[in-house]
Amino acid sequence: MCGIVGAVAQRDVADILVEGLRRLEYRGYDSAGVAIIDNESQLKRIRRLGKVAELADALSLEPLTGGTGIAHTRWATHGEPSERNAHPHFSGDDIAVVHNGIIENHEILRNYLVQSGYEFTSDTDTEVIAHLIHHELKSNGNLLDAVKRAVHQLDGAYGMMVIDRRDPSRAIAARSGSPLVIGLGIGENFVASDQLALLPVTRRFMFLEEGDVVEISRQSVQVYNAKGDKVEREISESSVEHDAGDKGKYRHFMLKEIHEQPDAINNTLEGRLNEKQIIEESFGPNAKELFSKTEAVQIIACGTSYHAGMVARYWFEEIAGIQCNIEIASEFRYRKSFVPKNCLFVTISQSGETADTLAALRLAKETGYMASLSICNVPGSSLVRESDLSFMTRAGAEIGVASTKAFTTQLVALLMLVTSIAKQKGLSKEQEAEIVKALKEVPNKINHVLQLSNDIEHLAEEFSEKHHSLFLGRGNQYPIAMEGALKLKEISYIHAEAYAAGELKHGPLALIDTDMPVVVVAPNNELLEKLKSNMEEVRARGGLLYVFADTHTKLSNSEGVKVMHLEDVPEVIAPIIYTVPLQLLSYYVAIIKGTDVDQPRNLAKSVTVE
Repeated sequence: MCGIVGAVAQRDVADILVEGLRRLEYRGYDSAGVAIIDNESQLKRIRRLGKVAELADALSLEPLTGGTGIAHTRWATHGEPSERNAHPHFSGDDIAVVHNGIIENHEILRNYLVQSGYEFTSDTDTEVIAHLIHHELKSNGNLLDAVKRAVHQLDGAYGMMVIDRRDPSRAIAARSGSPLVIGLGIGENFVASDQLALLPVTRRFMFLEEGDVVEISRQSVQVYNAKGDKVEREISESSVEHDAGDKGKYRHFMLKEIHEQPDAINNTLEGRLNEKQIIEESFGPNAKELFSKTEAVQIIACGTSYHAGMVARYWFEEIAGIQCNIEIASEFRYRKSFVPKNCLFVTISQSGETADTLAALRLAKETGYMASLSICNVPGSSLVRESDLSFMTRAGAEIGVASTKAFTTQLVALLMLVTSIAKQKGLSKEQEAEIVKALKEVPNKINHVLQLSNDIEHLAEEFSEKHHSLFLGRGNQYPIAMEGALKLKEISYIHAEAYAAGELKHGPLALIDTDMPVVVVAPNNELLEKLKSNMEEVRARGGLLYVFADTHTKLSNSEGVKVMHLEDVPEVIAPIIYTVPLQLLSYYVAIIKGTDVDQPRNLAKSVTVE
């Protein structure tokens, strides 16, 4: 949550900071602000309620000049969205701070600082950090040492950057539980929550680790670890495309990312398959050895990634024949759980910085899991660095808050993982070859679904006045129904629920009427006849059914039933393919309702707080 951009440079940095915020707006968009030390060593600040565009407009009327500055786009935690609660926060006229995360002991620190004579002007936990650093500077005039002492007093999560008008030649950043990356330039250096923010100015990056504090000047970057020792962090060069933050010909990032799925999945598969086999080394050099020992799998994830894990549970138990448990990270980390023998701990996260998932991984390391594997879209993220094995989905930057290509590439990665482990449990070469063939078909199958966009857009019109919806699926399509319901509620604000279709008679049938559209995913599999019976239960009670089915199901339009036919697909990849029409349906419903598709209310892309 929230986005930070900072710079220490010889040139004016206001435009760089604002462009960085635009690229980070997926992380939060309740308010935005910028603070710069001007040429007279004075701190100047502009903050605005609303999106980054509001801040940009204000800066066009009242430009800020200077080479050292910080900026922030906010997703509110402590204090309502307002200009007074927007970052950066000041302490007096000297210190400015931007912060991601939550300071859990902020009330104790606030009371102490009030007693020490500090006046608070916001409701945020962040203002505590600014005053605490200012207070520490009274006993030592060195900003670096003051920040080091301050962070040891903070409980909770933070990624922060601090500037002091009395020393505009440097800035301090610190990371604990909330990601920060350093962008390295020539005669200038930068800080951000995500490298995407800095791609217009550099392609060389250094990722901070837990507990790091870093001093940034124009000519140097010095990192100190949690023990206070000077350390070197690896420098990497980004291969992310410069135009990842542009919509191109599309109206919204979400639509662009839906249409990018065939290419994204090709990238996921590239170099990881041969003609008939999956290359196990794609998961790491010792993956084959670990997979041969794996007797059970525990999957941990949140949100959309959790739905991907639910699909994988069906695959693991059917294809590999081993036990698989899936749990929401925020639940797993706060209960006592049983650790099966030789259990592989799998985490799934688009960003690799999801706070609950990362905390669950750290807990797993203490409780006896055999090894850990992360499926992630961000190289260098905390989850990747802290896992024994990792698999990059290579989906590319995903800006829309509602996940699309990140989800389908996760499903592809998970099917590859299941197959790799199944090979060690007796999966035949012929069975593996069939799965590999099906995986290679996924991009083309998705392209066929995308050709239905106009038909799905017309279908969406029937949802425009609805306030509730049900999604139904059976077997491994049940999690896909859950994902479809999540997408609809995320971006159209229509209340949507998903049920395993067999559960209809255990309660949900009470909701069925002509104002409750029922969306059904119905591939041609062994559960189809059961699913048809569930559909008849809805139809008999006057419900309206919208069915996505393949051409071999022999389902057709009739009174109360509208069927949209998809091309026949191999059963093993059906969950991946049937995701796409539900994404398009949600998108077009949101367009009709006039909501903010890419930045839905109350949400943010990267959830780095509990």
